Amino acid sequence: MTMPAVLVVDDELRSQEALRRTLDEDFEVFCASNVDEAQKILEREFIQIVLCDQRMPGTCGIDFLKQVRSQYPEVIRIIISGYTDAQDIIAAINDAGIYLYLLKPWQPDQLVLALKNAAQLYALQNENRRLALDLRAAAEPLRKRVEERRAVAREAFDFQRVVRAKDSALNPVIEILQRVAPYDVSVLLTGESGTGKEVLARALHYASARADKAFVVENCAAMPDQLLESELFGHKRGSFTGAFEDHIGLFQQADGGTIFLDEIGDTSPQFQVKLLRALSEGEIRPVGSRRTLSVNVRVIAATHHDLEQEVRDGRFREDLYYRLAAVCLYTPPLRERPNDIPPLVERLVERASGMLGRTVEPVNGEVMACLMRHRWPGNVRELFNEVLRMVALTPDGRLTPDLLSPRVLRAADGAVQEQELSLLADLEGSLKERMERLEARVLHESLLRNRWNKTRAALELGLSRVGLRAKLSRYGLEKDA
Repeated sequence: MTMPAVLVVDDELRSQEALRRTLDEDFEVFCASNVDEAQKILEREFIQIVLCDQRMPGTCGIDFLKQVRSQYPEVIRIIISGYTDAQDIIAAINDAGIYLYLLKPWQPDQLVLALKNAAQLYALQNENRRLALDLRAAAEPLRKRVEERRAVAREAFDFQRVVRAKDSALNPVIEILQRVAPYDVSVLLTGESGTGKEVLARALHYASARADKAFVVENCAAMPDQLLESELFGHKRGSFTGAFEDHIGLFQQADGGTIFLDEIGDTSPQFQVKLLRALSEGEIRPVGSRRTLSVNVRVIAATHHDLEQEVRDGRFREDLYYRLAAVCLYTPPLRERPNDIPPLVERLVERASGMLGRTVEPVNGEVMACLMRHRWPGNVRELFNEVLRMVALTPDGRLTPDLLSPRVLRAADGAVQEQELSLLADLEGSLKERMERLEARVLHESLLRNRWNKTRAALELGLSRVGLRAKLSRYGLEKDA
């Protein structure tokens, strides 16, 4: 193991020799009688510790160690002096940044111990510098990866990537969100569950100046106040049963970024008071803590409730409503924007295929017609489940009407039935004419369910194949078959 190198600077040769003999067993010792010799040794050798006498002709020890500090800041600097004035010692330590001020006469054991400690300090500082360089080198590709992920997120959640038709009812909503995105105003998104409010909130975040910071989500529905308060504001260990360690809340995690509070209308009046204080003052207090923490977040809230009516009924605080709803936008349900269904289905088929690892054909016009006739009370979430069902059940990669769930088929057929019954009610014809219309509908439904296999449809309806063909020809259904 290489011994630490010590440079002794002293103009008295006897002092040099005494220091050399004392240190020689544990250190590699270099000696210099003046500053010029010491500078040459520092340039030539790998010195870790400089041990310098204060009183020397020309440049004094403190001034020399100042030079060492500026040229070789990593070197440990020690001064030896006979001066005991406290102010002089403090000034020397501050000016030269010395590690130790030793007074004469020095004791050999104490001197060796002091220099061993100095050598350990040098080694630790050197290791810290090496680790810092390693971390910097490791952090560079990590930083690039983070920036790449942020760029991908900006592109993925760009407003232009929100799936919709060219004439979608979402377009006015998106236009307003794009206009308010650069400004730190709160936004309240209203509308039924599953209409894409979180997608719009993410797009708003990534279009804002906070895009490089966190976007966090909390669903406030059906969550007890204490748990919700802990999730949003954090808690201290032991603040309640089960709090075994400190927990950083979402407001603190989102500091500098955006927090999306979904189903805000389901919170209790008691919690609304605490949330209002956090939004008004920009401060949170973790559960069980005595001090507050400052946070800087943009709040986007969403609800399926009519909050204005909730305010009038006394179930939602009016002051919190106005704090959340600087901009209030209604997201229309899927049944109010049926033109969005085809592009949504196309995207959802890609997503479902990727999830299940299956290759499927595009949805044909017959299936799309059934999907567009359904009212989709569960909106996009329900539509995705229907697409996922078809992709999972298809035996040959074709997405056909028989793969649709009964409720979608019934709804699709019910839409046709509603139109037909309306027509029948307006007719002045006979009962036979009206019943023929219903018969045609039953035939069409059976053909859809059996993927236009006439043999199976005839068997289901208790008809011969010839009889079925005759009815199809009679009602003009052969062309569809």
